[in-house]
Amino acid sequence: MRKLLNTLFVTLEDAYAALDGENVVVRQGERIAGRFPLHILESIYLFSYAGASPALMGKCADMGIDLVFLSPRGRFYARTCGASRGNVLLRRTQYRIADDPVQSCRISRNFIFGKLANARAVLNRTRRDHPLRIDRETFEQASLQLRGLMEQALAETSPEALRGLEGAGATVYFRLFDEMILQNKETFFFRGRSRRPPMDPVNALLSFVYTMLGTDCASALETVGLDAYVGFLHRDRPGRTSLAQDLMEELRPCIADRFVLTLINDRVVNAGDFDTQENGAVLLTPDGRRKIQKEWHSRKQGKIVHPFLKEKIEWGLVPYVQALLLARCLRGDLDAYPPFLWK
Repeated sequence: MRKLLNTLFVTLEDAYAALDGENVVVRQGERIAGRFPLHILESIYLFSYAGASPALMGKCADMGIDLVFLSPRGRFYARTCGASRGNVLLRRTQYRIADDPVQSCRISRNFIFGKLANARAVLNRTRRDHPLRIDRETFEQASLQLRGLMEQALAETSPEALRGLEGAGATVYFRLFDEMILQNKETFFFRGRSRRPPMDPVNALLSFVYTMLGTDCASALETVGLDAYVGFLHRDRPGRTSLAQDLMEELRPCIADRFVLTLINDRVVNAGDFDTQENGAVLLTPDGRRKIQKEWHSRKQGKIVHPFLKEKIEWGLVPYVQALLLARCLRGDLDAYPPFLWK
């Protein structure tokens, strides 16, 4: 349970939130786990099956406090809000910016800067942790290339050119992905990105984990009142959560890619977790998916100091904090969107 950016995150699976005067009280059975004055809160995010009392829902609606219900794993269920307050103004701002290439690029370049910076951090961490198992000079050169692309991204004003920089960075980064795979190379190797369908176990893992991360980002955006389907860098496409794709760009290297590398290098997954289809596609087995989902949930419980807030939070809350920061940027409370920069 944690309060960040005037938002109360209740992450206890069995927590029940109730009203006590002008306070929200969080209970675990008969024990009071926390008590917070409502007047200091803008939102309450409840990652719990137990839920909240009708009295608290009504009070939050009266006070204009968003009360958001999610599963313990972060799936968005619903939000309560009063008649006098909704997210129409925030969404109208989002739509206006999405229709303006200049304003869209101003936000998108920070997404891409974050992606390039975190890709560089992944390479630098590998270079530091495994200096005798990799080609240090190659990693150093790639790090310098990514640094140069980061500087270009911050100055870019064209969405198309920004997409080109993102593609160039992905080429530099994924060229070394195979070298970061240190175990079981006969099964786990990377020759390039293949998506629909994945053609090897590593691409199968990347696609599955990216899907889970995209779901978390979409839930986070819906939680703060943004439209996950209207993006700034990724343009509108039926059925695609374009803004979630935008948000997850900066999180792919440090959350998804490192998770995949850990699964392989710690021998959590093996050849038996994959099936090869007649067309050459490689897919995870049902047991393999369950194993990875369990590890993913455990990974999200780990702690990290958020680089912008300077507070310790769970990894699983990172998409929600970034969505909050994006909403504040769109409202004009922040001069620019601060990407998540992993160290």
